[in-house]
Amino acid sequence: MRHLRKTTKLGRTSEHRQAMLANLVCSLIAHNRVTTTVERAKAARSVAEKMVTLGKKGTIHHRRQATAALKQADAVKKLFTDIAPRFAERNGGYTRIVRLGQRRGDAAHTAILEWTEGAQPVAATEGDKTEKKSETKE
Repeated sequence: MRHLRKTTKLGRTSEHRQAMLANLVCSLIAHNRVTTTVERAKAARSVAEKMVTLGKKGTIHHRRQATAALKQADAVKKLFTDIAPRFAERNGGYTRIVRLGQRRGDAAHTAILEWTEGAQPVAATEGDKTEKKSETKE
């Protein structure tokens, strides 16, 4: 049983897993939305939320901690200047996971990991596409 085991291993060594999650969070910071598997999204969500918490504190010590975790200075700069101020009034819950269904090639369950503030919900953008398609068909 996995009692008190918080880390999902994702079939990787610890170094590979940390690097993969850091890259995933950096992509989330750069693009505000990332499509990945549900398991990776759940693992990256905790890393992303910890980085936003560091960004909200904003001291040089917290900036260095974020740089040590993410390994990309430009992502840390955007995190501290753009993303963390959006969540100044919010106490957690900075990201959402929207499930998409299964991937065609290997039937892996996919999801979108995105920020809750400043991003349009996925359902609204998909609904806009279907409305446009139905308008052109008529």
